[in-house]
Amino acid sequence: MFSHVMLGSNDIDESKRFYDALLGALGAEPGVVDELGRLIYMHGDSVFLLTQPVDGQPATHANGATLGFTCESSDQVHSWHAAGLANGGHAAEDPPGVRTMPVGDLYLAYLRDPAGNKLCALHRMA
Repeated sequence: MFSHVMLGSNDIDESKRFYDALLGALGAEPGVVDELGRLIYMHGDSVFLLTQPVDGQPATHANGATLGFTCESSDQVHSWHAAGLANGGHAAEDPPGVRTMPVGDLYLAYLRDPAGNKLCALHRMA
């Protein structure tokens, strides 16, 4: 359904340090910056980009929005969370752990990236 996801960034170099570590914990290669200054990650069929806003205004986070990343295990959720904290991210919500939902148990962790975007690592438990 989705072709890509793009978030705003006020500092592409800072975002690259953060997301290279964060997405590296999920097995992604380091991002590349294109001729327009956009930071691009490709992993499997997914494309994730960061850019300075084209209107010249500062990037801000979307209140109520969360971008989720699929993880293969609870250990990978912890690696993702630790990589984010070590590279300029900030903890959000409860510590990583099991959340019981109507659709089953999920192992989740939440972070805010350096620009304030809310991120989630999600492992669907058996």
